[in-house]
Amino acid sequence: MTVNPSPVVPSTLQRFCAEDDIVAITAALLQDGGVIVEGMLNPVELRRLNAEVDPYVEAAEPGAAQINEMLDLFFGPRTRHVGSLTAKSPTFVEAVLLHPVMKAICDEILLPSCARYQLNIAAILDRGPGAEAQMLHRDEDVWVHIPRPHPTLQIASVWALVDMRKDNGATAVIPGSHRETLRFRNVDDAEIAYAEMPAGSAVIYLGSTMHGGGANTTENEWRRAFHLSFCLGWLRTEENNYLGTPPSVAKTLSRPAQELIGYAVHDAIQDLGGYLGNLDGRDPVEMLQDGSLN
Repeated sequence: MTVNPSPVVPSTLQRFCAEDDIVAITAALLQDGGVIVEGMLNPVELRRLNAEVDPYVEAAEPGAAQINEMLDLFFGPRTRHVGSLTAKSPTFVEAVLLHPVMKAICDEILLPSCARYQLNIAAILDRGPGAEAQMLHRDEDVWVHIPRPHPTLQIASVWALVDMRKDNGATAVIPGSHRETLRFRNVDDAEIAYAEMPAGSAVIYLGSTMHGGGANTTENEWRRAFHLSFCLGWLRTEENNYLGTPPSVAKTLSRPAQELIGYAVHDAIQDLGGYLGNLDGRDPVEMLQDGSLN
């Protein structure tokens, strides 16, 4: 019988600045399952990104029923959801998708298990007053048929577009939970670390780490943040990024962005070239370059 280890101390998350040593950030992430990194976005980037997503957030109805009923229950009726940020915010593509901290972490943790990693999902999660605490979960459980233990499948993050506090719905993280084998278990309040952080910061966590959106107990304050995650290149992504960012939009982005969105093939057989994700035997990212994919 498999026995889960006792919950791992600390019940707080280590904090870093975006300019800190990436080796130390990655080591803390692997040790605790999550870290907070401040200063991921500067004030100009933060202002531009918020302005670009404002119209989409205002147009979104609270609740995720526009996606499906199951996700409505998962996100709750007091959350506004806006997906496909790569097609909606140029600042997101420039300042977030290709962020050097996220790239360095993904290079170190994901690349040993794939030829390239890819964008999994990029979506605004705007938690409104009265939003109840989200069920604690592990993001990697969307790939439920992959048994534990296994290599890290996903690097996930929640980025604060406003100051995040416990009372307005800061993300709850269970440090050490990435070492467990059970998918679900009861959690004591003392185990929870709330990712309280200023706007422009991010809480970065492994796909195997238990976490969930916190309760928003304020009277009139919306907690605006976005989820960004990357996964191994041979996995099916949660968000259909080819439809969310179709070729007509993708061709306007830089090649590194196109590759991260998933337009580049994944090398299924080392040294024999790409195969997974080909189109008529060709690499779609090359077709974007020569104009044959529109």
